[in-house]
Amino acid sequence: MLRITNLTKHYKGSNKGVTDISLTIEPGDIYAFIGHNGAGKTTTLKCVAGIHGFDKGEILINGTSIKENPLLCKQQFAYIPDNPDLYEYLTGIQYLNFIADIFEVPEKEREMRIEKYADAFEITASLGDLISSYSHGMKQKLAIISALVHAPKLLILDEPFVGLDPKAAVVLKEMMHEICESGGAIFFSTHVLDVAEKLCNKVAIIKDGVLIASGNMDEIVKQGESLESIFMEVACDDKTN
Repeated sequence: MLRITNLTKHYKGSNKGVTDISLTIEPGDIYAFIGHNGAGKTTTLKCVAGIHGFDKGEILINGTSIKENPLLCKQQFAYIPDNPDLYEYLTGIQYLNFIADIFEVPEKEREMRIEKYADAFEITASLGDLISSYSHGMKQKLAIISALVHAPKLLILDEPFVGLDPKAAVVLKEMMHEICESGGAIFFSTHVLDVAEKLCNKVAIIKDGVLIASGNMDEIVKQGESLESIFMEVACDDKTN
């Protein structure tokens, strides 16, 4: 589904970026990507999404290189950044139809999906309103619906639970499971470690642009411990002077 091999991306004039990242996300995986602010999570996700170029390595979506054929890759996944920028001069329904047009989603299919997801997130009554009138949480819900409208097999999400109310967070988790049960996969960054531990079957921990742990959740989280305790153990420096 998604294979990242020896990904290296450094920003000019800075030591920030990621170095030699290798991960494999398979069908059925809900894969958490965790680390401190500035650790390299968003950089990695933007490289996967084809937003950032990278210095070395390879990223394959269903066997296709994001470098060599970015359009074919982008037809197969959906990416939601941590702070989605929506066209606020459009109404919610206009925006969703705009996205559906880009992905050439047939009319009946888009109507069915929009109705399903808008009802689930309880924003159906607001789809006729301008996006500029939406709260942050409503914009996040609209961004999620727009990502699902073309039924992608791979979802790439950067902090997807930020801004969602508890009920909407539950709905998103259910949708994640639904996607994976149908053969899709999820790769997402999060700071909510207890959610990641309960929701995900795999996890990767990044620190200072370097992958320091990855694998099955039940192997990373040892018996009697939690993901939070493991994260604090492997990702936090014990600085003494």
